[in-house]
Amino acid sequence: SGAGTTETLGKLGAVNAVAGAFVVAFSAAMSVYLMTLARYPVSTSQAIVGAIIGWNLFSGSPTDSNALIKICLTWIACPILSAVVAILSYKVVSFCILRMKVHMFKLDEMTRYGLLLAGMFGSFALGANNIANVVGVFLPVSPFEEIVLFDWLHVTSAQQLFFLGSIAIAVGVITYSRRVMDTVGSGIFKLSPVMAFIAVWAHSVVLFLFASQHLEQFLISSGLPSLPLVPVSSSQAIVGAVVGMGLLKGGHNIRWRTVGGIAGSWVTTPIFACLISFILLF
Repeated sequence: SGAGTTETLGKLGAVNAVAGAFVVAFSAAMSVYLMTLARYPVSTSQAIVGAIIGWNLFSGSPTDSNALIKICLTWIACPILSAVVAILSYKVVSFCILRMKVHMFKLDEMTRYGLLLAGMFGSFALGANNIANVVGVFLPVSPFEEIVLFDWLHVTSAQQLFFLGSIAIAVGVITYSRRVMDTVGSGIFKLSPVMAFIAVWAHSVVLFLFASQHLEQFLISSGLPSLPLVPVSSSQAIVGAVVGMGLLKGGHNIRWRTVGGIAGSWVTTPIFACLISFILLF
């Protein structure tokens, strides 16, 4: 499901050389890597957008202002929408738990299964939304050719890129994500198991809304307004969900200094990636 967000990202600027695509992806990766060292859950979406703009400045290519405005507006809407979904979902779940008088041990069992299901949904939504950030710039200059197996299995060039990108994402999760996980999980607000389930659920719903082509087609066919297919920030979504539930509990225990540092990194990341990209391209 990564094609929709990849197409939007491609409209921002055409990176028409393999070396240029490499530098853009490398610049985004470097900026995210350095911010990860500082334990900040930064946005890969913001990093790749900044790096593409760096390419446009270097090559003299025009930046599609409509695509850029659409992406930037979703950066503002994403954490707010995630906080709203988290607050509403938590109220519904809390009401159901109280109304059904769920026993403590039964609630623990249900929460464990809920976390697993929400984690799977979150993984799918994250892949659909963020694969564009990893390999999207390589699509116009992909060196791969279509693979045909058994006359019925066709693996396109884009699918091969998505597969390599997903492996790279999985390796990054296994090897180097612990610091950022600690910041999100315990550095902003102390989450109960049920709150953790709601946070992952709200984050996943928001990513899915901005990545699903099927949902977009359904809304359009039903005459309803659709959300743009853009690579929104999963970091902003999860932080927005955690802060939303912290506000629901009064906001007293939210570590606002940490939130401020995270918000500051969201502003500096695209600028940092743009500068790295622009300088390295020389």
